Amino acid sequence: MASTSVMSAVSETSVEGLHEPLSPVLEKRLRRAVLDHTASEHRRSFLALVHLGIPGGKEVVHAHREDEPTDQWLRADIIHSMRRRVGVPDPIVWLTRAGDLQVEDVDLRWLAAARQAFREIRTPLTYVVVTRNAWVDPRSGLARRWKRLRYRND
Repeated sequence: MASTSVMSAVSETSVEGLHEPLSPVLEKRLRRAVLDHTASEHRRSFLALVHLGIPGGKEVVHAHREDEPTDQWLRADIIHSMRRRVGVPDPIVWLTRAGDLQVEDVDLRWLAAARQAFREIRTPLTYVVVTRNAWVDPRSGLARRWKRLRYRND
């Protein structure tokens, strides 16, 4: 069973990002992003990956290396390039990484790049950070956590 948390210090309408209620399609896609990450990554330490597309469907991936020099503009160009390559309507951007749901610098760097790229093409952005058992939208704080996550038929 999933649990939900929403930042309470700011009213829901003034915060950018995901808010309740989520559409069933989006709920299913975000759950799939967590499930696929859990099933595919078994190491304790690994590179953060930026995904763009549809979880469980067509997606493109970029490995974030801390030792590679990048800036805001280069990351935004990477997001634009990924969006052109994936070619799906209404793609989601998700970052998979080790650790818990505490917001990290890498989350915010890629959020800023995705926000810039999606604003430039005037498209709404769905962006979450995915860990082994959860996802979170760092803008609104909306999150889902699971104790045991399994593939199911639905």
